[in-house]
Amino acid sequence: MFAKVLIANRGEIARRIIRTCRRLGIATVAVYSDADEKALHVREADEAVRIGEAPVAKSYLNIEAILHAAEQTGAEAIHPGYGLLSENADFARAAMERGIRFIGPSPEAIAAMGSKVAARETVKRAGAPVVPGSEGAVASVEEAVRIAAEIGYPVMLKASYGGGGIGMQVVNSEEELRKAFASNSARAKAYFGNGEMFLEKRVQRPRHVEIQVLCDGHGHGVYLWERECSIQRRHQKVVEEAPSPFVDEALRRRMGEAALAICRAIGYENAGTLEFLVDEEKHFYFLEMNTRLQVEHPVTEMITGLDLVEWQLRIAAGEPLGFGQDDIRRDGHAIECRVYAEDPEKMLPSPGTIARMVLPEGEGIRNDVGVESGSEITPFYDPMIGKLIAHGRDRAEAIDRMKQALDAYVIEGIRSNLPLLRAIIASDRFAAGDTTTDFLESWGKR
Repeated sequence: MFAKVLIANRGEIARRIIRTCRRLGIATVAVYSDADEKALHVREADEAVRIGEAPVAKSYLNIEAILHAAEQTGAEAIHPGYGLLSENADFARAAMERGIRFIGPSPEAIAAMGSKVAARETVKRAGAPVVPGSEGAVASVEEAVRIAAEIGYPVMLKASYGGGGIGMQVVNSEEELRKAFASNSARAKAYFGNGEMFLEKRVQRPRHVEIQVLCDGHGHGVYLWERECSIQRRHQKVVEEAPSPFVDEALRRRMGEAALAICRAIGYENAGTLEFLVDEEKHFYFLEMNTRLQVEHPVTEMITGLDLVEWQLRIAAGEPLGFGQDDIRRDGHAIECRVYAEDPEKMLPSPGTIARMVLPEGEGIRNDVGVESGSEITPFYDPMIGKLIAHGRDRAEAIDRMKQALDAYVIEGIRSNLPLLRAIIASDRFAAGDTTTDFLESWGKR
């Protein structure tokens, strides 16, 4: 096992990784920008190194500064968390070239899943289903119009190297497609350095269901059941739960086996998540693979009893899993709500200083947060305050505990999405498990 790990991230996920490292006796190194000098993750780590100015490009995306911090402190490995550089193959490769272990998959596996066009081809070769769409990248708007006419509207226009809904748009007609193609390509180019686009058939009223996997370097892999992530705004998840109220045992097994087949096809190691769309007839289609720890990993931890960060560390250190598929438990039900500093109606960031913050407590309640009373939510980074997780013996108990916890949650000084979360969890549709990806749209809460 590693003696010292640098955490190339910030906020709640940095604190989450520190917590597991401390339990395992691993020293931690935090990195921080000028805006995060007084942040909780900086105070809690054993060491902390400044890596740049507040803008993310000058700090948390500064590969050279982060690698220098690792070398300066003698860190043996780097945990990238999620977002930022976590799925950057160049970062993983640069770390390895300097003799620093990247806690995640190989650069080759990251690259294989980084391009959604290339990933679709890999998935098809592995025998897993994909949504009908373009064969490879679409070279021009005229080609896009031709393909859309063949597969039928509505279609999804997507950026090959996109993420977080950037460069993605539902298109209902040729006129819309002609208008959307150039603007989405330009946006993807600005955000990801590549404006390559592709088309997929729009699956009507799907559910967004993902499979968590763990694969070691000894040829063993398991899936840790599924997470339901259909409640989203602007293609960003808001509420997640495990297991899915829609998935039955047969579908769960088929999706899990498909996920592991894809992992074998690219020689995947470490934790990863395969995302699928599931239609009303329970047909599922590959959406993308996230080659990192997910924001919503706590719900999987709550029902399996496994610490996913611990297993990321162990796998990266060369240890075998030591357990098989039949050993993984599924205990009760867990729900996660993402708490954001944002206007609950317009869903736009609401930066400022948190005057007062009170976290809920109680049986089955977990808080993963990166801030406290007096912390500033800056405009430089994602406005997530934290994640509230509730676990119960069954879904009804998990919902009841989440309702009570949300009612007890206090954030003053800035606006938050707590009113929206309370309304979602209290809704009849959520109680019934009717959580398709159009949940907020059809409910009138965009």
